[in-house]
Amino acid sequence: MGDAVRVFSTLALMGAIRGLAGRYEADFGVKIDVEFAPTLALLKRLEGGETADVLVLTREALADLASQGRVVSDSCVDLARSYVGLAVKAGAAHPDISSVAALRETLLNARCVGYSRLGASGIYFAKLIEQMEIAPQVNANAKVIQAGLTAELLPTGEAELAVQQISELKLVPGIEVVGPIPVELQQNPAVFSAGRMAASQKVEQTNGLLKFLKSSDVAPALRESGLEP
Repeated sequence: MGDAVRVFSTLALMGAIRGLAGRYEADFGVKIDVEFAPTLALLKRLEGGETADVLVLTREALADLASQGRVVSDSCVDLARSYVGLAVKAGAAHPDISSVAALRETLLNARCVGYSRLGASGIYFAKLIEQMEIAPQVNANAKVIQAGLTAELLPTGEAELAVQQISELKLVPGIEVVGPIPVELQQNPAVFSAGRMAASQKVEQTNGLLKFLKSSDVAPALRESGLEP
């Protein structure tokens, strides 16, 4: 796909972008070659010399690249807001996470909680349990993966609870999303943005894709995947 627009995207938008890429190719005749990974993993690849035409990262990461001149500031658009949630194996009882106190009790009583080390949700969760003063207890039995989809730990029984962006949890079959972590603990939910790399030679194609991703036409696909446009 040498003529394709190359996109590096964070995992949180995998569900939405997979479908939207095919739709964009059919409607506009421009092929999209997308690779998905956590924001920190993508940043490491960029630091190692890899390039893409469009980046879909956390707003903070994209803004930092723009400040370095590696991403065109004027091209940057906010796409979606995402909340962190919990999931269980399909058919399992849904624990109470309706309040801060209930969430605390649920996390302390869980046999094993799975979360990621590199993803925005994993970084958030690690800080959250520190703030709740339950990090030693939770981490004593936690399953912390380097990157990837934490809900994949549920069908295999490796974890009883999985923590991740709701849009990422929904990518895994055989699980059920319990719901979001209480909103009062997510005062600054992750915002994911897209922008064109300054080194890209496909200005017209990338600008067209960014305009499409920001349009109201894609809002239903974002909501369906568990994101808030």
